[in-house]
This record gives sequence, C-alpha cells and structure tokens, in this order.
Amino acid sequence: MPLGKKTQFEVSEASSDDWSEERERLLQRRISELGLKLEGTRLEKLVEQLYEELQTAGLQEFRPLVFLSDEWGCPEGVPVIGIPFFLANKKLSRLEEEMMETIEAETDVEILSYLRHEAGHAFNYAYRLYETEDWHKLFGPYSRPYSEDYQPNPFSRNFVRHIPGWYAQKHPDEDFAETFAVWLNPSSDWRDVYKDWGCYKKLLYVDRVVPMLGKTRPPVTAGDYREELSFSLAEYYKRLRPSEIDIPAYFDGDLKDIFERRVPTGKEDEWQSASEFLNRHRKDIVGKVTYWTGLNDTLVRSLVNHFRDRAKELQLWVNPAKSGTVLMELTAYTTTLAMNKLYKGDFVIK
Repeated sequence: MPLGKKTQFEVSEASSDDWSEERERLLQRRISELGLKLEGTRLEKLVEQLYEELQTAGLQEFRPLVFLSDEWGCPEGVPVIGIPFFLANKKLSRLEEEMMETIEAETDVEILSYLRHEAGHAFNYAYRLYETEDWHKLFGPYSRPYSEDYQPNPFSRNFVRHIPGWYAQKHPDEDFAETFAVWLNPSSDWRDVYKDWGCYKKLLYVDRVVPMLGKTRPPVTAGDYREELSFSLAEYYKRLRPSEIDIPAYFDGDLKDIFERRVPTGKEDEWQSASEFLNRHRKDIVGKVTYWTGLNDTLVRSLVNHFRDRAKELQLWVNPAKSGTVLMELTAYTTTLAMNKLYKGDFVIK
C-alpha cells in the first residue's frame, strides 16, 4: 500500500504471555486485514531518506511509489518499490524469523541498501534504459534468461558489490540495479573504491546518464499500482518457506574430526554438545557462507542442519577451550562443501 495510506485495522504491539497462541492466531489472519502501513514506522523515515538521496543526486522528477508487498521487489516494467510487509511490525518480523529462520534486510542499513537497489530497477523501467544500445553494451541483453541458480565469481571485478551473494552477477537488470545503488549511496566513495575495476565504466555511465534523465519526467509511471495481499499468513509461509534438502550422511567422519567424541570425566557440566553448539552458531555460519560463496541459503541451511542432527546422533562434543577454533574450522569446512556444490554440482566430489 502507498506511503501514508491509513487503514482501520492495527496489529497490536502489546506483549503477550503466550506467544505460541498469538502466533497461531496471527497465522490465520489475512495480511490485508492487519492494518499495516508505512506511516509511523521506521520504514517511513527510511523511504524519506531514499527520496532525499535521489533529490541530492539530481533526480528531481523521479520519486517511485513505495508500498508494502509480500517481498522485496520491483515488478518487471513497473517503476514501484515493494517492501516486505513484516518489516512494518515487530511481531510479524519475529514471526518471519521463526518461520523462515532469517530476515532478509533487517537493520536500517540493510533496508536502505535494498531500497537503493530497488530504486535502480524502478529507474531502469521508468526511463526504459534497458531498451537502449548503450545499456546493452555495458550490462548485457535484458532478455537473458533469469536464473536463481547462477554461479557467481566472488573475485570478479567486473561487477560492483552491494547486496550479499554477488547479486550483480545474477542478471543484467540486477547488474544495473546494483550499480545504481552503489552510485546513489552517499557513503560509497565509488570513484576511489572502483577506479581500477572493470565495472567502473558502468558507474561512469550511471553518473552521466541517470542525473540527466532524472531531471525529466519519466515516460513510464506506476499509475495507481497496488497489490492486494488477500491471503493468510499461513498460506504465505506455506508458499514461501523453503523445504529442507535431503543431505546424504557423507560427513560423519569429518564431524568426528572437528568435534570431540567423548567428554573427560568430571567435565560434563563444562563441555557443550556439538548439536547445541551448531544450533547457537547456525545462523551466523549460514549467513557468512551464503554471503561469501553465493550458494542458495536453503542449501547451506540444510547442510548445517544436517551437521547438527548428525552431531546429536553421534553424541559429539565441544571443548569450551577450543570453541573458537572449532567454529573457524566448521565454517571453513562448510564453505568448502558449498563451493563444491556451486561449481561441481555436489557437496562431495566423487
């Protein structure tokens, strides 16, 4: 829904003595009935900051509509920006983290990064840059197939680095959006950071073309674009929640090398089970490995969850005096397997 639009419903922010009951009640509610709005939330201030950055960059005529959606996005060809609805409410954010095991863009800094990226898509569509020959020469054909299973090169200097997962390498449209976002960010210092990179010419293109067009009215506008989120939260998570990937038990021997097989007598209260250790560090491991490898986070999460379950079955332990070394070794091991999966097709090269 557009910025500032009011509705008659509100989701209570009051504390609950029984979150599990409230959680179940929320899951049965239709998102459209929750009274969510940008007005009065931290999102409103972040959207206003985006608009200020666009103005400062010389884009006086470009002010894309921002609304609450079921995901981050800019519908193809439509210059609008969708923000996930759950970011407008603390309890819904808590529910999102429990159901999806993560929140994509949670902090103000992360949300602004995503807003700049989506503004890049919106600008591309508003001024039809993707139809021009210069755009094609720099970013590639807009008609290129869009694949979720792209294989990024973490060491490539032909693309800017902005959203985690080397996102600029996913598609020419994403490449432009990421380049736009880096250019727009007032603290990016892109002229110094990227001056020796292959992507520098893309930034110079944005710096030359975007401010010039941004002073003119865009030929494509959103009109009264809106999305009706008429499905329930339960339906939303049934559709979007990723299924666990079945991981073969290849790794028992390696897990026995990383962790301890038995607790010394008298140390039972001091040592931690490996499964509890993995549970505590699982989110950080998944986040870091996903960021640096670009492998789909569902695959990485399934792999780490498999480690946790096998560690419990094998009754493995962590010596607290070596916990830092164990975490480093486990992260390196997971990264190696992720790179195998990404570039060789399987976690284990046979």
